Amino acid sequence: MLSTFQTMPRTLRDLAGLPKWQHPAPGEAAVLLIDAQEEYRSGALALGDITSALGEIVNLRRRARELGLPVLHVRHVGPPGGLFDVEGHGGAFCAQAEPLAGEHVIDKRLPNAFTGTDLATRLDALSIKRIIVAGFMTHMCVSSTVRGALDLGLEAAVIADSCATRALPSHDGGEISARDMHRAALAAMSDRFACILPTSDEI
Repeated sequence: MLSTFQTMPRTLRDLAGLPKWQHPAPGEAAVLLIDAQEEYRSGALALGDITSALGEIVNLRRRARELGLPVLHVRHVGPPGGLFDVEGHGGAFCAQAEPLAGEHVIDKRLPNAFTGTDLATRLDALSIKRIIVAGFMTHMCVSSTVRGALDLGLEAAVIADSCATRALPSHDGGEISARDMHRAALAAMSDRFACILPTSDEI
C-alpha cells in the first residue's frame, strides 16, 4: 500500500512545517517588481501572457498602497543597442509598472536581483525581511531572485498571476510551452524558496 507521501506530493516547506504566508503589517514587507520592461511586452522577448500579468501588477501596486508596503523596481540593464538597452525602447518600463515618486529603481545585470546591486542594503535600511515578488520571467529572474532571497534570510512570496514566461526548447528536441514553464517554475519555487499566492488579493 502506497503512503500518503507517495501518492500526494508535498513540498519541502510542508514537510519541514514552515508557516504559511502571513498578511504583512504596514512597512513589514516590500513589493519587488522585476523587469517589467518593454522587451517583454513589445520587444524580441515578447511574452504571450504579459497583458494579463501586467493587469495583475496594477492590482498589486494598488494593494501595496492600501497595505502601506513600499514598492521597489528592478530594471535589467542590457548592452547598448542590445536587449534591455535602457536608453532604447526595450529597456523602458511598461506603462503599468512605471515607477512613481518615492519608488526606488535597482539596476541589475544578472538574473538574481541581489547580485551586484544594493537591493539587500535597501531592504535592510527599511528593516524589511519579507518580499512580495512579481514580474518577468517566472523561470529566470523571478526564480533566481527568490532563491537568492533565501540565502539572505528573507521570506518571499510570489504572485503567480503577475508573472509570465516564454516557451523553451527541451533537451530531447521538443518544446515546453510557456504555460508549462510558468507552472513548473512556480512549483519549483514553492518547494522551498517562496510561498506562491495566486493573486495580489492573497497578500
